[in-house]
Amino acid sequence: MMRTRPLKVALLGCGVVGSEVARIMTTHADDLAARIGAPIELAGVAVRRPSKVREGIPADLITTDATALVKRGDIDVVVEVIGGIEPARSLITTAFEHGASVVSANKALLAQDGAALHAEAQENGKDLYYEAAVAGAIPLIRPLRESLAGDKINRVMGIVNGTTNFILDKMDSTGAGYQEALDEATALGYAEADPTADVEGFDAAAKAAILAGIAFHTRVRLDDVYREGMSEVTSADFASAKEMGCTIKLLAICERAADGGSVTARVHPAMIPLSHPLASVRGAYNAVFVESDAAGQLMFYGPGAGGSPTASAVLGDLVAVCRNKLSGATGPGDSAYAQLPVSPMGDVVTRYHISLDVADKPGVLAQVATVFAEHGVSIDTVRQQGKDGEASLVVVTHRASDASLNGTVESLRNLDTVRGVASIMRVEGE
Repeated sequence: MMRTRPLKVALLGCGVVGSEVARIMTTHADDLAARIGAPIELAGVAVRRPSKVREGIPADLITTDATALVKRGDIDVVVEVIGGIEPARSLITTAFEHGASVVSANKALLAQDGAALHAEAQENGKDLYYEAAVAGAIPLIRPLRESLAGDKINRVMGIVNGTTNFILDKMDSTGAGYQEALDEATALGYAEADPTADVEGFDAAAKAAILAGIAFHTRVRLDDVYREGMSEVTSADFASAKEMGCTIKLLAICERAADGGSVTARVHPAMIPLSHPLASVRGAYNAVFVESDAAGQLMFYGPGAGGSPTASAVLGDLVAVCRNKLSGATGPGDSAYAQLPVSPMGDVVTRYHISLDVADKPGVLAQVATVFAEHGVSIDTVRQQGKDGEASLVVVTHRASDASLNGTVESLRNLDTVRGVASIMRVEGE
Protein backbone atom coordinates (compact mmCIF):
# COMPACT_ATOMS: atom_id res chain seq x y z
CA MET A 1 0.00 0.00 0.00
CA MET A 2 1.33 3.44 -0.91
CA ARG A 3 1.91 5.93 1.88
CA THR A 4 -0.22 9.04 1.34
CA ARG A 5 1.88 11.54 3.32
CA PRO A 6 4.47 12.89 0.91
CA LEU A 7 8.21 12.87 1.46
CA LYS A 8 9.42 16.45 1.41
CA VAL A 9 12.35 17.51 -0.76
CA ALA A 10 14.37 20.71 -0.47
CA LEU A 11 16.24 21.83 -3.58
CA LEU A 12 19.41 23.89 -3.17
CA GLY A 13 20.08 25.59 -6.50
CA CYS A 14 17.80 26.06 -9.47
CA GLY A 15 20.10 26.55 -12.43
CA VAL A 16 20.41 24.29 -15.45
CA VAL A 17 20.37 21.07 -13.39
CA GLY A 18 18.15 22.20 -10.51
CA SER A 19 15.39 23.46 -12.79
CA GLU A 20 15.38 20.11 -14.62
CA VAL A 21 15.18 18.23 -11.31
CA ALA A 22 12.14 20.33 -10.33
CA ARG A 23 10.53 19.81 -13.74
CA ILE A 24 10.94 16.03 -13.69
CA MET A 25 9.66 15.84 -10.11
CA THR A 26 6.49 17.61 -11.29
CA THR A 27 5.89 16.01 -14.68
CA HIS A 28 6.71 12.46 -13.53
CA ALA A 29 5.15 12.79 -10.08
CA ASP A 30 2.82 9.79 -10.38
CA ASP A 31 5.48 7.44 -11.74
CA LEU A 32 8.00 8.54 -9.10
CA ALA A 33 5.43 7.98 -6.35
CA ALA A 34 4.70 4.48 -7.66
CA ARG A 35 8.41 3.61 -7.76
CA ILE A 36 9.11 5.02 -4.31
CA GLY A 37 5.97 3.89 -2.50
CA ALA A 38 5.00 7.43 -1.49
CA PRO A 39 4.53 10.77 -3.21
CA ILE A 40 7.34 13.31 -3.10
CA GLU A 41 6.76 17.01 -2.66
CA LEU A 42 9.03 19.94 -3.52
CA ALA A 43 8.94 21.80 -0.21
CA GLY A 44 11.34 24.66 -0.95
CA VAL A 45 13.90 25.92 -3.45
CA ALA A 46 16.89 27.97 -2.30
CA VAL A 47 18.27 30.41 -4.89
CA ARG A 48 20.52 33.47 -5.03
CA ARG A 49 18.32 35.57 -7.34
CA PRO A 50 14.68 35.28 -6.23
CA SER A 51 13.43 37.76 -8.85
CA LYS A 52 14.28 35.43 -11.75
CA VAL A 53 11.22 33.75 -13.27
CA ARG A 54 11.34 29.98 -12.80
CA GLU A 55 8.69 28.28 -14.88
CA GLY A 56 6.67 25.64 -13.07
CA ILE A 57 7.93 26.50 -9.58
CA PRO A 58 5.44 28.36 -7.32
CA ALA A 59 6.83 31.66 -6.08
CA ASP A 60 6.05 30.78 -2.47
CA LEU A 61 8.58 27.91 -2.61
CA ILE A 62 11.45 30.22 -3.51
CA THR A 63 13.78 31.40 -0.75
CA THR A 64 17.21 32.95 -0.44
CA ASP A 65 17.70 31.50 3.05
CA ALA A 66 19.11 28.05 2.29
CA THR A 67 20.17 27.49 5.90
CA ALA A 68 16.64 28.04 7.22
CA LEU A 69 15.30 25.67 4.56
CA VAL A 70 17.55 22.76 5.54
CA LYS A 71 16.93 23.42 9.25
CA ARG A 72 13.15 23.12 8.98
CA GLY A 73 13.05 19.63 10.46
CA ASP A 74 10.26 18.36 8.17
CA ILE A 75 12.56 17.96 5.16
CA ASP A 76 13.25 14.34 4.27
CA VAL A 77 15.80 14.82 1.47
CA VAL A 78 17.98 17.76 0.48
CA VAL A 79 19.12 17.90 -3.15
CA GLU A 80 22.28 20.02 -3.47
CA VAL A 81 23.14 21.26 -6.96
CA ILE A 82 24.74 24.63 -6.18
CA GLY A 83 28.34 23.36 -6.49
CA GLY A 84 31.51 24.72 -4.92
CA ILE A 85 32.84 24.15 -1.43
CA GLU A 86 30.97 26.71 0.65
CA PRO A 87 28.17 27.18 1.48
CA ALA A 88 27.45 23.68 0.09
CA ARG A 89 29.51 21.89 2.77
CA SER A 90 27.84 23.73 5.67
CA LEU A 91 24.38 23.24 4.20
CA ILE A 92 24.90 19.51 3.74
CA THR A 93 26.17 18.96 7.28
CA THR A 94 23.29 21.08 8.63
CA ALA A 95 20.84 18.96 6.65
CA PHE A 96 22.21 15.78 8.24
CA GLU A 97 21.99 17.31 11.72
CA HIS A 98 18.35 18.25 11.17
CA GLY A 99 17.17 14.86 9.92
CA ALA A 100 17.53 14.97 6.14
CA SER A 101 19.45 12.71 3.79
CA VAL A 102 21.34 14.35 0.95
CA VAL A 103 21.64 13.88 -2.80
CA SER A 104 24.49 15.90 -4.31
CA ALA A 105 26.10 16.53 -7.69
CA ASN A 106 29.06 18.36 -6.14
CA LYS A 107 32.22 16.67 -7.42
CA ALA A 108 34.60 19.33 -6.08
CA LEU A 109 33.27 19.06 -2.53
CA LEU A 110 33.15 15.27 -2.55
CA ALA A 111 36.70 15.03 -3.89
CA GLN A 112 37.94 17.35 -1.16
CA ASP A 113 35.80 16.42 1.85
CA GLY A 114 34.00 13.20 0.96
CA ALA A 115 35.30 11.31 4.00
CA ALA A 116 34.09 13.97 6.43
CA LEU A 117 30.68 14.19 4.76
CA HIS A 118 30.27 10.41 4.88
CA ALA A 119 31.19 10.47 8.56
CA GLU A 120 28.54 13.15 9.21
CA ALA A 121 25.94 11.12 7.33
CA GLN A 122 26.77 7.95 9.25
CA GLU A 123 26.76 9.73 12.62
CA ASN A 124 23.26 11.03 11.92
CA GLY A 125 21.97 7.81 10.32
CA LYS A 126 21.37 9.45 6.94
CA ASP A 127 22.20 8.78 3.29
CA LEU A 128 24.69 10.60 1.08
CA TYR A 129 24.24 9.77 -2.61
CA TYR A 130 26.11 11.43 -5.50
CA GLU A 131 25.70 9.57 -8.78
CA ALA A 132 25.47 12.89 -10.65
CA ALA A 133 28.92 14.01 -9.43
CA VAL A 134 30.72 11.88 -12.05
CA ALA A 135 29.84 11.40 -15.73
CA GLY A 136 26.36 12.93 -15.76
CA ALA A 137 23.65 10.46 -16.67
CA ILE A 138 25.98 7.45 -16.89
CA PRO A 139 25.26 4.95 -14.08
CA LEU A 140 28.74 4.58 -12.63
CA ILE A 141 28.94 5.31 -8.90
CA ARG A 142 26.27 2.77 -8.00
CA PRO A 143 27.71 -0.03 -10.16
CA LEU A 144 31.16 0.54 -8.63
CA ARG A 145 30.03 0.58 -5.02
CA GLU A 146 27.13 -1.90 -5.26
CA SER A 147 27.08 -4.08 -8.39
CA LEU A 148 30.85 -4.71 -8.26
CA ALA A 149 31.09 -4.76 -4.46
CA GLY A 150 31.98 -8.47 -4.55
CA ASP A 151 34.69 -8.05 -7.17
CA LYS A 152 38.23 -6.66 -7.11
CA ILE A 153 38.61 -3.64 -9.36
CA ASN A 154 42.10 -3.15 -10.77
CA ARG A 155 41.72 -0.19 -13.09
CA VAL A 156 39.26 2.56 -13.95
CA MET A 157 40.12 4.60 -17.03
CA GLY A 158 37.84 7.03 -18.74
CA ILE A 159 36.83 10.21 -20.50
CA VAL A 160 34.97 12.12 -17.80
CA ASN A 161 34.83 15.64 -19.25
CA GLY A 162 32.72 16.33 -22.31
CA THR A 163 34.26 19.72 -23.12
CA THR A 164 37.77 18.35 -23.46
CA ASN A 165 36.61 15.37 -25.47
CA PHE A 166 34.77 17.65 -27.89
CA ILE A 167 37.90 19.77 -28.39
CA LEU A 168 40.23 16.81 -28.90
CA ASP A 169 37.75 15.06 -31.18
CA LYS A 170 37.48 18.20 -33.30
CA MET A 171 41.29 18.45 -33.53
CA ASP A 172 41.45 14.79 -34.56
CA SER A 173 38.65 14.79 -37.13
CA THR A 174 39.26 18.18 -38.79
CA GLY A 175 42.94 18.94 -38.19
CA ALA A 176 42.00 22.10 -36.29
CA GLY A 177 44.46 23.61 -33.83
CA TYR A 178 43.75 23.70 -30.11
CA GLN A 179 42.58 27.33 -29.98
CA GLU A 180 40.35 26.92 -33.02
CA ALA A 181 38.67 23.84 -31.52
CA LEU A 182 38.28 25.59 -28.15
CA ASP A 183 36.65 28.60 -29.83
CA GLU A 184 34.13 26.31 -31.52
CA ALA A 185 33.40 24.53 -28.23
CA THR A 186 32.77 27.92 -26.61
CA ALA A 187 30.50 29.09 -29.43
CA LEU A 188 28.44 25.90 -29.16
CA GLY A 189 28.12 26.20 -25.38
CA TYR A 190 30.28 23.17 -24.55
CA ALA A 191 33.03 25.29 -22.98
CA GLU A 192 32.61 27.99 -20.33
CA ALA A 193 33.84 31.53 -20.89
CA ASP A 194 36.71 30.53 -18.59
CA PRO A 195 37.48 26.93 -19.62
CA THR A 196 40.34 26.44 -17.16
CA ALA A 197 38.60 23.88 -14.94
CA ASP A 198 37.97 21.68 -17.96
CA VAL A 199 41.02 22.06 -20.19
CA GLU A 200 43.55 22.05 -17.34
CA GLY A 201 42.05 18.87 -15.90
CA PHE A 202 40.70 20.16 -12.57
CA ASP A 203 37.18 18.86 -13.26
CA ALA A 204 38.43 15.44 -14.33
CA ALA A 205 40.81 15.25 -11.35
CA ALA A 206 37.95 15.71 -8.88
CA LYS A 207 36.06 12.90 -10.58
CA ALA A 208 39.16 10.69 -10.58
CA ALA A 209 39.50 11.15 -6.82
CA ILE A 210 35.90 10.02 -6.29
CA LEU A 211 36.24 7.03 -8.63
CA ALA A 212 39.53 5.87 -7.11
CA GLY A 213 38.16 6.06 -3.58
CA ILE A 214 35.15 3.92 -4.44
CA ALA A 215 36.98 1.45 -6.69
CA PHE A 216 39.83 0.73 -4.29
CA HIS A 217 38.09 1.22 -0.91
CA THR A 218 40.69 3.82 -0.06
CA ARG A 219 40.42 7.51 0.75
CA VAL A 220 41.73 9.47 -2.24
CA ARG A 221 41.59 13.25 -2.08
CA LEU A 222 41.85 15.75 -4.89
CA ASP A 223 45.40 16.60 -3.79
CA ASP A 224 46.39 12.95 -4.38
CA VAL A 225 45.53 13.12 -8.08
CA TYR A 226 48.26 13.99 -10.58
CA ARG A 227 46.87 16.53 -13.03
CA GLU A 228 48.10 17.66 -16.43
CA GLY A 229 46.03 19.79 -18.80
CA MET A 230 45.62 19.50 -22.56
CA SER A 231 46.29 23.06 -23.74
CA GLU A 232 49.73 22.04 -25.06
CA VAL A 233 48.36 19.30 -27.34
CA THR A 234 49.04 20.21 -30.98
CA SER A 235 47.96 19.09 -34.43
CA ALA A 236 51.48 17.65 -34.79
CA ASP A 237 50.77 15.38 -31.81
CA PHE A 238 47.65 14.11 -33.57
CA ALA A 239 49.65 13.49 -36.72
CA SER A 240 52.13 11.41 -34.73
CA ALA A 241 49.29 9.57 -33.03
CA LYS A 242 47.74 8.68 -36.38
CA GLU A 243 51.05 7.27 -37.59
CA MET A 244 50.93 4.92 -34.59
CA GLY A 245 47.28 3.98 -35.16
CA CYS A 246 46.20 6.05 -32.16
CA THR A 247 44.18 9.09 -31.20
CA ILE A 248 44.53 11.44 -28.21
CA LYS A 249 42.12 11.69 -25.26
CA LEU A 250 42.23 13.44 -21.90
CA LEU A 251 42.00 10.44 -19.56
CA ALA A 252 41.29 9.98 -15.89
CA ILE A 253 43.16 6.84 -14.84
CA CYS A 254 42.87 5.15 -11.45
CA GLU A 255 44.76 1.90 -10.98
CA ARG A 256 45.93 -0.58 -8.42
CA ALA A 257 49.65 -1.40 -8.36
CA ALA A 258 50.64 -4.81 -9.71
CA ASP A 259 51.49 -6.00 -6.18
CA GLY A 260 48.18 -4.65 -4.85
CA GLY A 261 49.94 -2.57 -2.21
CA SER A 262 49.14 0.91 -3.48
CA VAL A 263 47.00 2.89 -5.92
CA THR A 264 47.49 5.83 -8.25
CA ALA A 265 45.11 8.42 -9.67
CA ARG A 266 46.01 10.73 -12.54
CA VAL A 267 44.57 12.93 -15.28
CA HIS A 268 46.49 13.79 -18.44
CA PRO A 269 46.34 13.64 -22.26
CA ALA A 270 47.37 10.28 -23.68
CA MET A 271 47.62 8.48 -26.98
CA ILE A 272 45.26 5.53 -27.10
CA PRO A 273 45.02 2.85 -29.83
CA LEU A 274 42.11 3.20 -32.25
CA SER A 275 41.22 -0.40 -31.37
CA HIS A 276 40.46 0.58 -27.76
CA PRO A 277 36.73 1.23 -27.02
CA LEU A 278 37.50 4.68 -25.57
CA ALA A 279 39.03 5.80 -28.88
CA SER A 280 35.60 5.80 -30.53
CA VAL A 281 33.98 8.12 -27.96
CA ARG A 282 33.17 11.24 -29.95
CA GLY A 283 31.96 14.76 -29.32
CA ALA A 284 30.98 15.74 -25.78
CA TYR A 285 30.23 12.19 -24.66
CA ASN A 286 31.83 10.45 -21.67
CA ALA A 287 32.86 6.83 -21.22
CA VAL A 288 34.55 4.91 -18.43
CA PHE A 289 36.36 1.59 -18.89
CA VAL A 290 36.56 -0.67 -15.81
CA GLU A 291 38.80 -3.71 -15.42
CA SER A 292 38.17 -6.17 -12.59
CA ASP A 293 39.16 -9.71 -11.63
CA ALA A 294 35.84 -11.48 -12.04
CA ALA A 295 33.74 -9.28 -14.34
CA GLY A 296 36.65 -8.57 -16.68
CA GLN A 297 36.31 -5.48 -18.85
CA LEU A 298 33.24 -3.24 -18.68
CA MET A 299 32.49 0.08 -20.35
CA PHE A 300 29.93 2.69 -19.31
CA TYR A 301 29.02 5.25 -21.99
CA GLY A 302 26.68 8.20 -22.40
CA PRO A 303 26.13 11.95 -22.08
CA GLY A 304 28.35 13.25 -19.29
CA ALA A 305 26.87 16.68 -18.67
CA GLY A 306 23.86 18.90 -19.34
CA GLY A 307 20.69 19.67 -17.45
CA SER A 308 18.54 16.67 -18.35
CA PRO A 309 21.26 13.96 -18.21
CA THR A 310 22.56 15.18 -14.85
CA ALA A 311 19.03 15.56 -13.50
CA SER A 312 18.38 11.95 -14.49
CA ALA A 313 21.20 10.83 -12.19
CA VAL A 314 19.95 13.10 -9.40
CA LEU A 315 16.43 11.69 -9.65
CA GLY A 316 17.75 8.14 -9.59
CA ASP A 317 19.50 8.90 -6.31
CA LEU A 318 16.40 10.66 -5.00
CA VAL A 319 14.27 7.58 -5.64
CA ALA A 320 16.81 5.33 -3.87
CA VAL A 321 17.15 7.63 -0.86
CA CYS A 322 13.37 7.98 -0.51
CA ARG A 323 12.96 4.20 -0.63
CA ASN A 324 15.57 3.89 2.12
CA LYS A 325 13.70 6.48 4.17
CA LEU A 326 10.46 4.51 3.94
CA SER A 327 12.14 1.24 4.89
CA GLY A 328 14.09 2.78 7.76
CA ALA A 329 17.41 1.81 6.20
CA THR A 330 20.38 3.58 4.72
CA GLY A 331 22.35 2.74 1.61
CA PRO A 332 26.07 2.00 1.29
CA GLY A 333 28.32 4.60 2.86
CA ASP A 334 32.03 5.24 2.82
CA SER A 335 34.16 2.13 2.27
CA ALA A 336 37.80 2.88 3.03
CA TYR A 337 38.78 -0.26 4.87
CA ALA A 338 41.71 -1.01 2.51
CA GLN A 339 43.55 2.21 3.42
CA LEU A 340 46.00 1.74 0.56
CA PRO A 341 48.66 4.41 0.10
CA VAL A 342 48.42 6.63 -2.98
CA SER A 343 51.71 6.44 -4.87
CA PRO A 344 53.25 9.54 -6.49
CA MET A 345 53.24 10.02 -10.23
CA GLY A 346 56.94 9.14 -10.38
CA ASP A 347 56.05 5.52 -9.62
CA VAL A 348 53.55 5.20 -12.46
CA VAL A 349 54.68 2.85 -15.23
CA THR A 350 53.46 3.31 -18.80
CA ARG A 351 54.68 3.77 -22.38
CA TYR A 352 55.84 7.13 -23.73
CA HIS A 353 55.95 8.93 -27.06
CA ILE A 354 58.77 11.51 -27.16
CA SER A 355 59.37 13.88 -30.08
CA LEU A 356 62.82 15.50 -30.23
CA ASP A 357 64.26 18.23 -32.44
CA VAL A 358 67.83 17.14 -33.22
CA ALA A 359 70.76 17.94 -35.47
CA ASP A 360 70.69 16.06 -38.75
CA LYS A 361 74.11 14.41 -38.63
CA PRO A 362 75.63 10.97 -38.02
CA GLY A 363 75.74 9.61 -34.48
CA VAL A 364 72.70 11.47 -33.11
CA LEU A 365 70.53 8.36 -32.84
CA ALA A 366 73.34 6.48 -31.08
CA GLN A 367 73.71 9.31 -28.53
CA VAL A 368 70.00 9.41 -27.85
CA ALA A 369 69.75 5.63 -27.51
CA THR A 370 72.65 5.65 -25.05
CA VAL A 371 70.85 8.16 -22.81
CA PHE A 372 67.71 6.01 -22.76
CA ALA A 373 69.79 2.96 -21.89
CA GLU A 374 71.61 4.76 -19.07
CA HIS A 375 68.26 5.49 -17.41
CA GLY A 376 66.96 1.97 -17.89
CA VAL A 377 64.30 3.00 -20.42
CA SER A 378 63.86 0.49 -23.22
CA ILE A 379 63.08 1.80 -26.72
CA ASP A 380 60.32 0.16 -28.74
CA THR A 381 60.45 2.12 -32.01
CA VAL A 382 62.32 5.11 -33.48
CA ARG A 383 61.41 7.33 -36.44
CA GLN A 384 63.80 9.93 -37.84
CA GLN A 385 63.27 12.56 -40.53
CA GLY A 386 65.86 15.15 -41.52
CA LYS A 387 66.44 18.03 -43.91
CA ASP A 388 68.91 20.93 -44.20
CA GLY A 389 70.78 20.11 -41.02
CA GLU A 390 67.68 19.79 -38.82
CA ALA A 391 65.76 16.64 -37.96
CA SER A 392 62.98 15.26 -35.84
CA LEU A 393 63.37 12.07 -33.88
CA VAL A 394 60.32 10.26 -32.50
CA VAL A 395 60.96 7.63 -29.84
CA VAL A 396 58.31 5.28 -28.47
CA THR A 397 59.36 3.43 -25.33
CA HIS A 398 58.40 0.18 -23.74
CA ARG A 399 56.86 0.58 -20.29
CA ALA A 400 58.89 2.79 -17.97
CA SER A 401 58.32 4.72 -14.75
CA ASP A 402 57.51 8.39 -14.91
CA ALA A 403 60.56 9.15 -12.75
CA SER A 404 62.96 7.31 -15.07
CA LEU A 405 61.47 8.98 -18.12
CA ASN A 406 61.85 12.43 -16.53
CA GLY A 407 65.50 11.67 -15.81
CA THR A 408 65.98 10.57 -19.41
CA VAL A 409 64.49 13.78 -20.77
CA GLU A 410 66.68 15.95 -18.55
CA SER A 411 69.77 14.14 -19.80
CA LEU A 412 68.62 14.47 -23.41
CA ARG A 413 68.35 18.23 -22.98
CA ASN A 414 72.05 18.29 -22.06
CA LEU A 415 73.11 16.79 -25.40
CA ASP A 416 74.44 19.39 -27.82
CA THR A 417 72.82 17.49 -30.70
CA VAL A 418 69.32 17.79 -29.15
CA ARG A 419 67.80 21.18 -30.03
CA GLY A 420 64.71 20.68 -27.91
CA VAL A 421 61.96 18.33 -26.71
CA ALA A 422 58.94 19.05 -28.89
CA SER A 423 56.47 16.90 -26.96
CA ILE A 424 56.12 14.08 -24.47
CA MET A 425 52.94 12.06 -24.28
CA ARG A 426 51.98 8.88 -22.50
CA VAL A 427 50.58 5.91 -24.43
CA GLU A 428 47.73 4.14 -22.62
CA GLY A 429 45.20 1.43 -23.21
CA GLU A 430 47.46 -1.35 -24.46
